Amino acid sequence: MKDVMTDVESMGTGSNAALVSIGACFFDPMTGDIGAGFEVSIDLTSSATLCEMDADTVLWWLKQDDEARQKLLAHDVLPLAEALGEFDQWVSQIEDIDTRNIWGNGATFDNTIIRNAYKACDMQAPWQFRNDRDVRTIVDLGRRLFNFDPKTDMPFEGTRHNALDDAIHQAKYVSAIFQKLQAGGSNG
Repeated sequence: MKDVMTDVESMGTGSNAALVSIGACFFDPMTGDIGAGFEVSIDLTSSATLCEMDADTVLWWLKQDDEARQKLLAHDVLPLAEALGEFDQWVSQIEDIDTRNIWGNGATFDNTIIRNAYKACDMQAPWQFRNDRDVRTIVDLGRRLFNFDPKTDMPFEGTRHNALDDAIHQAKYVSAIFQKLQAGGSNG
């Protein structure tokens, strides 16, 4: 598999948001196969030192359900640079950096935040900029071309706002749209 779906949980919505977790999974959008998953919880103090927090996002987190908020209080957290190193090592299972397609939910959100966190830590992101992929664009294609919206129609498994569960869900609905496109838009 050459595609990686990412999801971040953060304490901001800007491109330099302080990360609290990164979730990811390998997937094949043409078949819908989901591969190995990755999840790391990040020490907020470490992340906020190098990145930005905003009050609106902190208040939003306070309104989320207990299970989602508990992930923010994980005891097995890593400093930001170490967490990014773990992600780099995991993603490097795709040996050729030029073939790693890294998906994020929004052209300026997940991938940009992760890339900027690497920059803040004086580290190199483990993918080429040209291999950024955008979930929202694929969802828009599904809606416009097929009146097909798996993002809302597909049942969610796991805990919303858990980075790994969100990444797996996104991989599933991106794959569903890819398969519709591959089938030429038929309803089969």
